[in-house]
Amino acid sequence: MKRAFCATLLLALAAAPPLAGQERVQVFRGAKIIPITSAPIDGGVLVVQGGKIVAVGREGAVRIPNGAEVHDVTGKVIMPGLVDTHSHIGGGDGGDRSSPIHGDVRILDAIDVRDDGIQKAQAGGITTVNVMPGSGHLMSGQTAYLKLRDGRTIYDLLYCRDVLKEVCGGLKMANGTNSRGEPPFPGTRAKAAALVRERFIKAQEYRAKVKAANGDPSKMPARDLEMETLVEVLEGKRIVHHHTHRYDDILTAIRLQQEFGYRAVLHHVSEAWKIADEIAASGLPASIITLDAPGGKLETMDLSMTNGAALEKAGVLVGYHTDDGITDSRFFLRSAGIAVRAGMSRDAALYAMTMAGARMLGLDDRIGSLEPGKDADFIVLSGDPLSVYTHVEQTWVEGVKVFDLSNPQDYIYAVGGIGVRGVVSANYHEGMEGHE
Repeated sequence: MKRAFCATLLLALAAAPPLAGQERVQVFRGAKIIPITSAPIDGGVLVVQGGKIVAVGREGAVRIPNGAEVHDVTGKVIMPGLVDTHSHIGGGDGGDRSSPIHGDVRILDAIDVRDDGIQKAQAGGITTVNVMPGSGHLMSGQTAYLKLRDGRTIYDLLYCRDVLKEVCGGLKMANGTNSRGEPPFPGTRAKAAALVRERFIKAQEYRAKVKAANGDPSKMPARDLEMETLVEVLEGKRIVHHHTHRYDDILTAIRLQQEFGYRAVLHHVSEAWKIADEIAASGLPASIITLDAPGGKLETMDLSMTNGAALEKAGVLVGYHTDDGITDSRFFLRSAGIAVRAGMSRDAALYAMTMAGARMLGLDDRIGSLEPGKDADFIVLSGDPLSVYTHVEQTWVEGVKVFDLSNPQDYIYAVGGIGVRGVVSANYHEGMEGHE
């Protein structure tokens, strides 16, 4: 078993060349480690190399390799990096007002990876995000799954390696108030659902023509980027992330999923507490949000902080998201604390911030828990993750530290407001004077 695991780990490391600084073995010892999928470990040891977790366990039970760089984190807490299943960082956009359905639009074509929202998310302990187009359309476009490495271009952050051949995210869908409007947008909820059904039926027909062509170019239908996207959805290669709030809109989203059989995650579900059993019966997971400030749209007026507890009790896979900038990414961990105060169990709340999100994105084989062979994405906390007094002190992605609260430049991102990037840039250039 050990030989098989080591062989698998070596193949994984070979497949993804490590970044500079990943090769040296790094050991974190003395912290309370919360692996998520197993019991917390007091006085734990975490060993990472090549961007992967090599070992995790109790002091004395884990061998510390000779020559390893040892980090004393006594008194701290280490847990997996947070997974935000619904974010808008990066300043991207989506479909325009020419049509209510834009399945061909890719958010990756509009993301600015140098936007300060990326650094703020790192400061909040977030290591993976599902960046969405907006929710003003029945289909606003394709989402992008990003690993929040430090990077210069979108290619440095994407989970996929080839944007022309691989699925790089999901599909954003929405119903309710947001996607209604003047023509060509639907004016009613019923017409909105009808338009979506028509488009998926068209995609089924497109897929049938492709199969019938059997690889013969002369028989292939004209290429249609939107149909290609929806066929990926129908074949389970692309997950639908469905914005929905009211209980009747949630049920509509479930009906659409059941009719066409695609993989889906229900997002927001403000009135989930009203139909928790129906959501559980559908088998769909729910990614919810904590709103702790007044204001917003009428359809969210019945949102309850007990959503997490109600869905947990019903047996639904529950995750949390920021919808940044609805909730600032730097405060994401607070969602778990508020959920527990409203009745959710501690274990389920922490699972919701990590492993549940990984499962919703289909990335649970790589992230979401601290286990040997998984990506070395983790955060170092000053105290208990559910305490309002706890700070994210460090964020590590694939064994590389991307945020350090003790670093003055990073500290500004953790506490600064609008325009923080300009302050950091000015400080950087001031520090470079005389060194050029």
